[in-house]
Amino acid sequence: MTNRILLIYNPRAGKGLFLNSLPGVIDMFVKAGYAVEVYPTQAAGDAAEYIRNLEGEYNMIVPAGGDGTLDEVFTGMIASGKRIPIGYIPVGSTNDYASSIGISSNIIECVGDIIGGTRHGVDVGIVNDSHVFVYVAAFGAFTQVSYETNQDMKNSLGHIAYILEGVRRLGDIKSYPMRVKIDDRVFQQDYIFGMVTNSISVGGMKNLPGKESEIMLDDGVFEATLIHTPRNVIELQEIIGALMSGTHDTDMIDYFKTDHIELSTKEPLPWTMDGEYGGTYTDVKVVNRQKALDLVFEKHRATIS
Repeated sequence: MTNRILLIYNPRAGKGLFLNSLPGVIDMFVKAGYAVEVYPTQAAGDAAEYIRNLEGEYNMIVPAGGDGTLDEVFTGMIASGKRIPIGYIPVGSTNDYASSIGISSNIIECVGDIIGGTRHGVDVGIVNDSHVFVYVAAFGAFTQVSYETNQDMKNSLGHIAYILEGVRRLGDIKSYPMRVKIDDRVFQQDYIFGMVTNSISVGGMKNLPGKESEIMLDDGVFEATLIHTPRNVIELQEIIGALMSGTHDTDMIDYFKTDHIELSTKEPLPWTMDGEYGGTYTDVKVVNRQKALDLVFEKHRATIS
């Protein structure tokens, strides 16, 4: 029986350039023995809904888009209860998750790696038992800033450090008093930003706190980074310096590796998940579901065990 692929792509991702490669991509899959069904997404959330209600049998789902498109496919797959292998073609503007794994940004090379690749279980984040994220859930000072910051500036400072560098007055930074529970530890602190990640890159920034060599995408734990509210310019500069160097050797940044974290605030706090608006909450529980889904790719990096 012929293997079937569902190729689900975002026509707007990466300025729509994937459309030029679509015939060649289909041809490669067909030559490799696959029957290809193509579905272009119609609106935000469409991919998740389409996958959740998917009928018929498929040997692989291949999303082509950015991190948001991959997020929707993961969300739909978790909601459906199915576990169909996923082969990802990253054609968005940032592609943090693909960068973490080492998936090629060259479309033809990427498709070749999917055809010749193997299945790898990857971790998935679940927020409040309902919202799925692939690689980052975040709140605070920088989550509303566009990911379109000049790439050279991102590379030299790191995206978050770049935003901090632009802050001229401490009054521009909103502080969030928060209760945090990690494992059996409970503490209260004021934070301006926090993120729970499963990636070596967020928003194009690769110098995240923590050692890149210790970040694994299938180890069942997240990296949680919480930035304290600076009380003066000296503390603000200390935060900037730590982010620029990719370290967390400062009392102004709390860094943890954990499989779950709970955060509570008195006022509703908006969150972003994989670069998109993820809802507003006073209580958030983030849980790691280890190797919950399967990606198909050639293993290039040490971020997969």
